[in-house]
Amino acid sequence: MTERWRSVAAAAGLAADDGSTRPTIFAEMTALALATDSANLGQGFPDADGPEWIRRLAAEAILQGENQYPPGRGIPALRESIAQHRLRHTGIAVDPSTEVLVTAGATEALAAALLAFTGPGDEVVTLEPFYDAYAALIAMSGATHVTVPLRHIDGAFRVDRAALADAVGDRTRVIVINTPHNPTGTVLSADELGLISDVAQRVDALVLTDEVYEHLTFDGARHHALAALPGMADRTITISSSGKTFSLTGWKIGWAVGPAPLIEAMTAVKQFLTYSGGAPFQPAIARALAAGDDDILELRDSLADRRDLLVSGLRAAGFDLVVPGGTYFVCADATPFLSDAAPDGAAFARMLPGAIGVACVPISAFCRAGSETASALSSWVRFTFVKDERTLRTAIDRLSRLGGAAEPASEQHG
Repeated sequence: MTERWRSVAAAAGLAADDGSTRPTIFAEMTALALATDSANLGQGFPDADGPEWIRRLAAEAILQGENQYPPGRGIPALRESIAQHRLRHTGIAVDPSTEVLVTAGATEALAAALLAFTGPGDEVVTLEPFYDAYAALIAMSGATHVTVPLRHIDGAFRVDRAALADAVGDRTRVIVINTPHNPTGTVLSADELGLISDVAQRVDALVLTDEVYEHLTFDGARHHALAALPGMADRTITISSSGKTFSLTGWKIGWAVGPAPLIEAMTAVKQFLTYSGGAPFQPAIARALAAGDDDILELRDSLADRRDLLVSGLRAAGFDLVVPGGTYFVCADATPFLSDAAPDGAAFARMLPGAIGVACVPISAFCRAGSETASALSSWVRFTFVKDERTLRTAIDRLSRLGGAAEPASEQHG
């Protein structure tokens, strides 16, 4: 018997040859970082907690008795705040009672949607590279995962338009779009979103838009809401989260916004996933979304400065890279540092903590094994800049020593 969990592990690239499962690349690299006292630019979690006033609201809610199950769809105050936040930032009006669902982070929203709307015989299209949970969740549903490459062209990652048109067909049930995009930092253009809109409507597909980095864009790059395009409101589910917006990733307060019949279907699935959760965090995030725009701008500007610091350091170390328009991440080509001992980005990433005391992750971890995209980006790695300045400067100093990377980490740093 082939159990479903094995297909899920295989889809996520976690199936080992002996039948066991490997840890995710994030867990592996974080463990390596800890073992070597490395500056961890691999896993994308903030060093600093979110605004104190928001955290105090959650602490007060605990003491005031917000400790039992909240409503399955989320407390009314949070759903109303999500609706008002969406109207204020995108101009899209939604009914908080029927068109908003609060979830245990964005990942549960994605899971509920894919389990609700796809199954064996269906195809789900994503961009590639892709956030690793997409492949696992698609496998859980029994659907087939089809990918469209983001190509490195003229210093940027852009959608392969011809590949998208070819990938979307009669069996396509859902298209998953992540913008701003993890891992590449690409902010999809209005033109690219228009193309996605056209192909979705051509085959009557639903679109899930993963927009957890919606506010974290730089250099005037603008995040466009796909649901606002003509013909898309009735077929688009928009997913976001407070985790990235307010640097509160452990709270796991996410949401989905979309047409009432689609949200109803997701709710039917979600009630058998977590049902509900985050009771004291929900009122805090309701207030944060209503009154936290200045905090969001402060975080965005701080991240832009830290991005520039890391980009400058990586370039000085000898990397070619793409300057991201958003997110937490910089993608860099490690080709100048590859060798027989580290012939590709995956080997380079595993070598780096022990060699100089810096952790990153290979872009191949976000690709399907053996795919064209995995091959094209085999030498690329991803660094996060959502760390404090001291950690970034430590990493940059150590990266400047890459010419002597054969020495063990204990000889490179304390």
